[in-house]
Amino acid sequence: MSTARPSVVVLDYGSGNLRSAQRALDRAGAAVEVTADFDAACEADGLVVPGVGAYEACMQGLRAVRGDQVIGRRLAGGRPVLGICVGMQILFERGVEHGVETEGCGEWPGTVERLKAPIVPHMGWNIVEVPDESTLFAGIAGERFYFVHSYAVREWELHATGKFRQPTVTWTPYDGDRFVSAVENGPLAATQFHPEKSGDAGAALLANWIGALR
Repeated sequence: MSTARPSVVVLDYGSGNLRSAQRALDRAGAAVEVTADFDAACEADGLVVPGVGAYEACMQGLRAVRGDQVIGRRLAGGRPVLGICVGMQILFERGVEHGVETEGCGEWPGTVERLKAPIVPHMGWNIVEVPDESTLFAGIAGERFYFVHSYAVREWELHATGKFRQPTVTWTPYDGDRFVSAVENGPLAATQFHPEKSGDAGAALLANWIGALR
């Protein structure tokens, strides 16, 4: 096995905690570059798509640097992509915020919508309900992770049919509601929480993802 650090690009499209993600990925064992360069993003061992703020603004920024094309090209070649927070949300078909519907990347069916809980945003540490087959959460299934969001996917719509197996979907309960907090689907993975802000558990999750890049 190679001892070289896997190369990871954190996609800079004007949204996200770029430097904190860079530092966390570096500590977890990757050689990290923050860039909007199309070729670099396509060619790295792994691509991280962060995101904070409004769904519509994130999609505009992503398309401006052809990030949606980068994601599509990488996945067509089986090359890993990790979405974080709104970087996870934009992987779904659509987002609805304040009555405005925005088309997403469409890698998964589903709608990002406002949480139906008494207190929004959901901010702070929370559990995740991890399926037994998860690779991303190996060794950390009982840990808590840090969330800050008002919107999420509350209904999972992609199910196993024929030769296609069901993705590994992790859920989080919140104040009478629940939402998708992580997905593992071949080369495409994503978390609604911020692993870069989730202490040792988040660091272990990033290390698990980076380890799979080798």
